[in-house]
Amino acid sequence: MARQLDEQIAARFPVGQRLRVLDVGMGQGTQALRLARLGHQVTGVEQDATMVDAARAALAAQPEGIRERVRLVQGDGRDTGVHFLPGSFDVVLCHGVLMYVEEPDPLVAGLARMLAPGGLLSLLVRNGDALAMRPGLSGDWAAALAAFDTAAYTNRLGLDVRADRLATLTATLAGLGAPLHAWYGVRVFTDTAADDAPVPGALETLLAAEERAGRTDPYRAVAALLHLCGVRG
Repeated sequence: MARQLDEQIAARFPVGQRLRVLDVGMGQGTQALRLARLGHQVTGVEQDATMVDAARAALAAQPEGIRERVRLVQGDGRDTGVHFLPGSFDVVLCHGVLMYVEEPDPLVAGLARMLAPGGLLSLLVRNGDALAMRPGLSGDWAAALAAFDTAAYTNRLGLDVRADRLATLTATLAGLGAPLHAWYGVRVFTDTAADDAPVPGALETLLAAEERAGRTDPYRAVAALLHLCGVRG
């Protein structure tokens, strides 16, 4: 996904431009720190105190120049309007968050408002059109059949969460003035791998296959996750 994001940033902004990035639901700050290392000014928002502490610890281990480019805010991603002015950011990320939000539209609308004209909105969501793939490939036929008629699922943490459909989010982004510009599949071939599976020796080949599938029809449509990129008009 990082390669996909970098591709979209490179296509929209001049090389070397220091971008204002907002990462909503930053988790332990992996993506925020990566973008800060590339020279961007990054603000990370995270509600979970444990994750914020992990992000602060990771940031503290970075060189001073990187630390100066990162601001961490503990708060709810739905309250971006409380912390920031509309149009304050060139890039807004919200990766792996919408599945935990019962009503995602207000959150997505708030994210879109944070974008400056021409800004990039990057969403990573669970693919509601492919919920039957994981149980089906695992031989759980009853769960696979049930997955066709719902957007709800239980994730690997045992939490009851929800998925989003490409068509629905496409319409939502268009209505918010940040229409879909590009989309990718994420975890096309590797979604059924165990969390503790060893890193394969042919990792670069695996990543190349996943990257190719993630931008190629019909493979990307059955990916476990969708990476959607909207552009503010």
